[in-house]
Amino acid sequence: MRAQELIESLGLEPHPEGGYFRRIYTSPHGLATESGERPTATSIYYLMTDAQPCGRLHRNRSDILHFFLEGDLVEYQLLDPDGGRSVRPLGGAEERHLLVPGGWWKASLLPEGSRYALVAEVVTPGFDFADHEFAREQDLPLDHRPALRPFLG
Repeated sequence: MRAQELIESLGLEPHPEGGYFRRIYTSPHGLATESGERPTATSIYYLMTDAQPCGRLHRNRSDILHFFLEGDLVEYQLLDPDGGRSVRPLGGAEERHLLVPGGWWKASLLPEGSRYALVAEVVTPGFDFADHEFAREQDLPLDHRPALRPFLG
């Protein structure tokens, strides 16, 4: 019930990774990157619900700071460029913020018993879909494929 209230009150729309989102800020200042001009920062609300508890595995060129706003625990599956895998909690009595460096694969999951999680994300340099990539099985190290297969979408 609270998740639906947030979707309506915050004007959230379906996100290609799963869940719901709305961009809430785009910096008016530009920054030249190897991929072209980007805003210095962008920010979104991102909502996961128990109806869509899994966010697809993807990576961005930019760093992303995640800030827990309300709801239940969400877990992030992370895979660094060297193939190291970790699971990081966000929310509840756990961590209130999480940095995912540019170039790292990430996926999100509401564990069993979690109903929803509302997160704010700040991307720097700012987000552009040209800098975003969804994972394919062949992108992943062989030893992590079984654990990450559910996040491939």
